[in-house]
Formats: sequence, C-alpha cells, structure tokens
Amino acid sequence: MRKFPEPALALVDAYRAAAAAAPARAIAFAGAPGCNSHRAAEAFDPHAPVLPCYGFEDALDAVHSGAAGMAMIPIDNSEAGRVADIHTLLPDSGLHIVAEQFLPITHALMGLAPGPFEGAWSHPHALAQSRRFLQRRGIAGLSYADTAGAAALVKERGDPSMAAIAPPLAAELYGLTIVEEAVEDAPDNTTRFVVVTRMPKDPAALAGVPAMTSFVFEVRNVPAALYKALGCFATNGVNMTKLESYQQGASFAATRFYCDIEGAPGEPQVDAALEELAYQASDLRLLGSYARARKRG
Repeated sequence: MRKFPEPALALVDAYRAAAAAAPARAIAFAGAPGCNSHRAAEAFDPHAPVLPCYGFEDALDAVHSGAAGMAMIPIDNSEAGRVADIHTLLPDSGLHIVAEQFLPITHALMGLAPGPFEGAWSHPHALAQSRRFLQRRGIAGLSYADTAGAAALVKERGDPSMAAIAPPLAAELYGLTIVEEAVEDAPDNTTRFVVVTRMPKDPAALAGVPAMTSFVFEVRNVPAALYKALGCFATNGVNMTKLESYQQGASFAATRFYCDIEGAPGEPQVDAALEELAYQASDLRLLGSYARARKRG
C-alpha cells in the first residue's frame, strides 16, 4: 500500500498544504518528512516549501502536474552506488536536470527502547551504507521505502525489538530514542542529488560558469561500439566524470549508458563531442546542463 505510516501523516499534510499555497516554488521529494531528500531540499533552498511524496515516480509526477516546481532526486551515493530506478526513470520522465546538490549523510540507530534489536528498517541504500555496523551487532537489515518513513513505521508498530536507521531528525519528528549515532560505515558518506524541472536550463546562462552535462546514450551492438563512443570525448578533450551501464528491456542486445561530462553545449569541444556521439550512438538523450556544485577529482 503506497501510503505513509500513521505517525508521519500529520506532518505530510502540513507540508502539502504549505506547498499547495506556493506550488511554483515547492520542491518535491520522495520520502517522509525528515528523510535525506528532505534535508537536501532544505539545504538547496531553505525558504522553499517542500512536498513529501511516497516514491520517486510520485515526486516526478508532482513536477509534471504543477504541484511542485521542481523535485530533489538522489542519484548516487559514495558508498552504495547509484540509486535504483533513477537512471531509467529520469530519461523517460521528460524532465530536465537544472542543478546538483551534494549532501553529507549521517544516520542513527533509533527505536522505542535501547535494544537489543532483532532488525532495523531503512531504505536499501542506508542499509548498504551501514552494512558492517549491522553485521557487527547482529541486526537484520529490513528494506523500506525511505529512511524517515522507516522511523515512522517503528513508531507505528510499537515493537521495542525493532529499530530504524534514519537521519537523527527523524527520531525527533517521530518520538524515537537515538541508541547510537553515526552508524554509517564511512565518515565521508555523501549522496549526490539532482534538481529536475519541466523546463531545461539554457546552456547560454552557464557561460563562464563551471558546468556539467548529463545524458544517456545507447551503443549499437557492434564490435568496439563503446570504444568509439568514448573516443568522441577523448579526441575533443572533454572530461567524463561518470559512466554507468544498465540494460534497457529484456533483449540484452545493447547497453544504455548514463554519463556526466564537464562543460555544456555551446562550448566548442562539447558540441563537437556530442555531435560525434550522435553519429556513433543509436540513441542519445540530453538530461540537462547545470552549474557544477563540486569540483571533481
């Protein structure tokens, strides 16, 4: 059932009412209030109303419908890798990346009592980021739609043997006790988010600004297809900072790639590289160009 646990409902309703009063400024995110996407939205624009949505598709749909002007979407994490489904949802959403946001991630183990705990609910990425912590304590990781929602679920079920791994703010919002702080396995744990809107950012507005461009492309099922595609960037001196592959459909005949490069259309070397890639690839979709929030390397 696609609904928030009962302890989160009053907060969700309050945030939704505030977003409805100023939808053009609202930032949609996937998760219950207090999740990391909520934190990222408030860090991006502390004055914008936020719109909690149950899942990623709901957050993207909120932008399409006009219920929100933009959505804050996590795309990858330094420990757990890419966020499931995003690389397939974004290209088909018709929305455009206009900004990026990096957020240091810290999680706490929280519950109704000090433990011991048989299991801990959380988003699969948070569980992956705390894998060694859970193993050392013999706690089973249990998957839930989002971190703060997991905290609300623990409160709703009232079972003292169950815990949640969530941002410390979630314990405050849902009346749980923090048993242990900083349970993430890596001290530099960081998630990269992207901000998406219905209208793309004009690359001309990025002139003189360190920029990034994100896109997906599919290679033809021929020998050296990827080598030729990547050569478009090497020969034009364009730095590629991210390349990830995934299958599209069940044929397994060709692979789709998600890619980030430094620069934006309008820069001669970027234009040349993308023009050559359009020739080499069977499908090329630009997802957006935006100001670089953090230097790579």
